[in-house]
Amino acid sequence: MKNLLRARKGFYRELFVLVIPIVIQNLIASAVSMADVVMLGQVDQTSISASSLAGQVMFLLNVLFFGLNSSLTILASQYWGKRDGTVISKILGIGLLISLFVTVSLAVCAFFFPRQLILIWTDVPELIDAGAVYLRYVAVSYIFLGIVQPYLTILKSCERVLFSAVLSASTLMLNVVLNYLLIFGAGPFPKMGIAGAALATSLSWAAGLIVCVIDFFRQKQLPRDIISMFRIPRALVADFAKYSLPAFINDAMWGLAFNMNSIIMGHLGSDIVAANSVVSVARDLVTVAGFGIAAAASIMLGKEIGENRLQEAEKDASSIVRVTLLSGVVAGAVLLGASPFIPGLVKISATAAYYLRIMLYINVAYQMGQIINTVLIASLFRCGGDSKYGMILDIICMWGFAVPLGLLSAFVFRLPPLTVYILMCTDEFAKMPFAVHHYRNGGWIKNITREIK
Repeated sequence: MKNLLRARKGFYRELFVLVIPIVIQNLIASAVSMADVVMLGQVDQTSISASSLAGQVMFLLNVLFFGLNSSLTILASQYWGKRDGTVISKILGIGLLISLFVTVSLAVCAFFFPRQLILIWTDVPELIDAGAVYLRYVAVSYIFLGIVQPYLTILKSCERVLFSAVLSASTLMLNVVLNYLLIFGAGPFPKMGIAGAALATSLSWAAGLIVCVIDFFRQKQLPRDIISMFRIPRALVADFAKYSLPAFINDAMWGLAFNMNSIIMGHLGSDIVAANSVVSVARDLVTVAGFGIAAAASIMLGKEIGENRLQEAEKDASSIVRVTLLSGVVAGAVLLGASPFIPGLVKISATAAYYLRIMLYINVAYQMGQIINTVLIASLFRCGGDSKYGMILDIICMWGFAVPLGLLSAFVFRLPPLTVYILMCTDEFAKMPFAVHHYRNGGWIKNITREIK
């Protein structure tokens, strides 16, 4: 164990100053998702299944934000190493333009055409009806998130991780309180069921946006000139296209492919959908440390690379990989220990509960592969300026392997739902050998900053 955790002096202090707030933020986010599932699970199985399917729009947005956040961090963290706040503000401008274009478009679709949107994931009438209600109430939150997420990402890149974590945690806890009040109609609040869960999300992120606007005009890391923020030089656009755009495309394509899993399961019945909605939240809860390490590594190594401390960054990357392996094992052990108790938290059918138990055990192994690949592909390679390799690897493994395997097993060979699920969980292990090989070969660390006027 001592050899596994060996690192340079001061490494763990620097890492965990970044990791702990991010982990707390992610833990609260996952806990809120679990609270949503448990609360709606007390209403009925239709509500929990419909919210899970309608929530795939938010999942796609979260994938967009993950990709966009990674893309922004690639450049912003290295320019933070140079302490160039002017360029960082223009990187934020790029992020806002991309984010708002997508979120406004999705918000319009979700509000005006919710039934057509939910039809992408299911053809079950009761799920369509309930999902359409959820989408209409949650639509405006997409726009709020389209501003909040890029802003918080830039703050993290400037090492204001604590503010980002506190704001996200406060917003999410407000979401839980509003969920309870609006789902069940506590006190003077109306009993809205699934619509209440969606409205709670919109109200809580509206509050988060207000705090971000106030903070922007008080912070000192970036120029507070909004007009200048959107005067983006061609050289910066070119660098974003070269180094960051592949990461964005990578996550967009991965998200679409992963979302195909939900589409496939949405056509396999309400039981597997309900089970998947619970297991996804449980997996998110136990992987918060691993994904926190990935996010912190991008900031920490990006700054070191921007300061031209390339050899130190390479050694720290090795330490991060070892910590990641340990976190994956611990997360697997926690999920294994919790698996017998999770089905009792929600009201689902006997078949769904059976699916859930098996799927939880599958995810004991699956989450380990997910954490390792995320740290290598979405953190180390990207912050080192090598996002193209991960893009190619993910597209090939997801669209050339996992998606066809899921479609064939579900609709051609018509295998049982659990067998289809197991086959769709092989994607992380298909790409892991290639990601590890690329990491061991080295050459993925380089300083990509330059003078931009």
